[in-house]
Amino acid sequence: MTQSQLTLSLLGSGGGAAKAILSLLNQAAQDEQDPIHSYIKHCKIHLIDIKQKPRAYYEGFCSVLSDKLILHEIDLSDLAVFRKHLQTTGPAIVIDASRADTVQMLSCCDEFGAHYISTALESADENEATARFGLLERYRSFIEKKEAFQNTTSIIGSGMNPGVVQWMAVHLMEQSPEETPLACYIVEQDTTFYKDTNLVQEDTIYTTWSPEGFLDEAVLNYPLFMKQQIPVMLHDDVYAQEFKVTLGNIQFHGCLMPHEEVISLGQWFNGEVGFLYRINDHTTNIVRSNLRNSDALWSYPRKMLLPDQNELAGADLVGVLLVYNDKERFMYNMLNSSAIYERYHTNATYFQVACGVYGAISSLMLDSLPTGCYAIDELLRHTSSRYGQYVSYYMKDFVLGENPRTDGLLFDRLKRMEP
Repeated sequence: MTQSQLTLSLLGSGGGAAKAILSLLNQAAQDEQDPIHSYIKHCKIHLIDIKQKPRAYYEGFCSVLSDKLILHEIDLSDLAVFRKHLQTTGPAIVIDASRADTVQMLSCCDEFGAHYISTALESADENEATARFGLLERYRSFIEKKEAFQNTTSIIGSGMNPGVVQWMAVHLMEQSPEETPLACYIVEQDTTFYKDTNLVQEDTIYTTWSPEGFLDEAVLNYPLFMKQQIPVMLHDDVYAQEFKVTLGNIQFHGCLMPHEEVISLGQWFNGEVGFLYRINDHTTNIVRSNLRNSDALWSYPRKMLLPDQNELAGADLVGVLLVYNDKERFMYNMLNSSAIYERYHTNATYFQVACGVYGAISSLMLDSLPTGCYAIDELLRHTSSRYGQYVSYYMKDFVLGENPRTDGLLFDRLKRMEP
């Protein structure tokens, strides 16, 4: 990919993930040592949203690239309009941080030969009958169509999780290739919350990312894990049980959440794979107190924890825990929003997502990748991508360690919770 050809399209440009992505690209345009600096400083970026924000919004955190931003207001469910955009602007890479249907967006990009990056796997076809199996249905639909896309190179699910965590898992396994772990758990403890607790409203759901996305995973879907390459669902609420996680001197209990990276890793790793997630205690307590009436949660007020609105305390820890017969190995990144906000104008969670997207953009620009659709673990196992090297340019604070004993497999870690 040559520098003169670089045009990007960013879908969902008004959202929190897109803001973090643009902020990181704004840094790349200023940093002459950045691997993609020479590409970004000359690029054009088309910003697409169903309800576009004013230019002044973007200039507030993307000043260096402000004259390279072109704003569009497009409903991405109107595929004819999106195809017209691709045809007339010819983006080299489409970055999808929207809630639009992933397969539809990918199909359009394949038609016009645009490379494609998504932060998650989204679907417009979900219905009430399959709601509790929503992630599996999205994944099944994607896999059925995946091999048909032969005119593009696409990286699917390249945020933090999914995304960077798959690189952590592969990287950690490669450190001890002579030992095969029994299990691989993606783990997250997000303690981010208001520093001034007087701001807290009793019945409001607080998250550091999309509250609707959180409720979809926490309430609509059944708990999901993979075992011996087979998806296993628990016929229970996600918040009806917790599972113990130990990372050196850090210990917490997380809920078993359905997530894309669990399925992707579990399709080739012949062990147990799950995602154990702990959100702030306030939101945890609200969800757990409504287990017998979970539909009511959708009527609760919802608010994102953003440092440009109020000062935040706590941190977001995301990593990988490998379980062996007599020990555990782990790797994680932990960031606090107050430090991240000073430079990147976003919270820690969205910054981590942006690092995963940055790694995918860099790999598409700088590595010779064959056409095809790749999850991050597939990208690392089947191509010469230097994804981890790119991610580490901005995300530097990785902690690696070992527990001298193990808490066992999932059901050994289980703690049932009373509603």
